[in-house]
Amino acid sequence: MYRDRNHAGEVLAGLLTAWKNHNPLVLGVPRGGVIVAAVVAASLEAPLDIIVSRKVGAPGNPEFAVAAVDPDGELFIDPESFVRVSREYLERAAAAERREISRRLSLWRGSRPEPAISGRVVIMVDDGIATGLTAMAALTYLRRKSPSRLVLAVPVAPADTIAKLERYADEVVCPLKPSLFFAVGEWYEDFSQVTDEEVRRALLGPDE
Repeated sequence: MYRDRNHAGEVLAGLLTAWKNHNPLVLGVPRGGVIVAAVVAASLEAPLDIIVSRKVGAPGNPEFAVAAVDPDGELFIDPESFVRVSREYLERAAAAERREISRRLSLWRGSRPEPAISGRVVIMVDDGIATGLTAMAALTYLRRKSPSRLVLAVPVAPADTIAKLERYADEVVCPLKPSLFFAVGEWYEDFSQVTDEEVRRALLGPDE
């Protein structure tokens, strides 16, 4: 169990100290992952930014993800999904998610450009992962940017999800990999909702 996201960040930071002198870039997954990532970035004395991908839900069941959209707007389809969805539906649903990604990036990053990724150690941090589809989309996007090393750091995720994600990252750091998993929040004493303002403050500072 983690006390809260700050505690989870401290645990991850302790497992990532080997990268401190490699000029890493830490990317948090909004919203909650940014709070964890901020602790990691501070410990590693690394810059902090965000990585945003959005799930595409199945027809009639938006909570069941069948695909995801990455920050470039590319559609990532779950290679292991048994749900058959038309390309027309996916493209229509993806268009709405592309607009939402653009809106969120503008809200959270402001006018700052995306940091350079090529040739750099990139550490992507979330507060927990369930199915991993949006994480796969984000990691695929980051891989296209040619980092020298791509690391995924997450406090908790199911063991079978971690096995899938290891195909997309050079290294996966995950202290808790329960075989019985229902929700990320069950592994935190305090899993309060994170606001947009908290994300902005973590990224831009209190005066922005």
